[in-house]
Amino acid sequence: MIRERCMTKEDQPSDTNEASSGVAVLDRAFAILNAFGPTDDRLTLTELSRRTELYKSTVLRLLGALEHGGFIRKLSDGQYAIGHQPLRLATLYQRSFQVGPVIEPLLQQLSRDLGETASFYVRQGDQRLVLYRVEPSRSVRVSIRVGEEFAIDKGASGKVLLAFSETQDPRWQEIRERLWATSFGERDPETASASVPVFNSTGELQGALTLSGPKGRFDAPAVIDAALAMLLDSARRATVALGGNGSRYDASIASFVKAPPAADGSERSA
Repeated sequence: MIRERCMTKEDQPSDTNEASSGVAVLDRAFAILNAFGPTDDRLTLTELSRRTELYKSTVLRLLGALEHGGFIRKLSDGQYAIGHQPLRLATLYQRSFQVGPVIEPLLQQLSRDLGETASFYVRQGDQRLVLYRVEPSRSVRVSIRVGEEFAIDKGASGKVLLAFSETQDPRWQEIRERLWATSFGERDPETASASVPVFNSTGELQGALTLSGPKGRFDAPAVIDAALAMLLDSARRATVALGGNGSRYDASIASFVKAPPAADGSERSA
């Protein structure tokens, strides 16, 4: 005879905004890992329990399993930090795109030549993820971290990722035609960005090559035009290196060479 036992509150998955995978113990383990934010070097058991809405006993049991697997470290002060395994998996994740050797030198050159933060974004569902980034040495700059995720419906890179992954959506037709997008204060009121797509050998989108900086430095039309011209040239080189068709950028690059800067920047806004 099969005996059924009553499910206690501790056994039930906590309420989250994300759909359950159907495997409660994994959902709870992932909730613990996701409780660590971009600035969290370490968290206490109490804080992990609060953020996950799980009992401390449940969190403690799962922390032991995660520590055994290398996903969590218990520190000497009793707090918990992320372990080494996520770093190994992140490296494998980056390598799976097979764009690092092509993209990273271009990001370094863009950041060095223009003095701003250069990044490469990929789409992950409704988020855009920073796969690679290079920051300038200047003290006032846009600072983002590899692995950070942002809403895809804000920012120049989000527009590019939407335009070329949702190719039937008429809202992004202009971006698909001109191959670039800009953003002024959408995600952060103090920052601006410009972004262009990179394609692979089959013409599929690989990601968004992006330059971002303080909005005050991007206000001048000549500055944003120069940034877009360099981004388009870099994206063309990346696409060619990945086996794609670089000629699809020619018309967009030529428009920045031939057209004088707009007086009020209206023609370069998105």
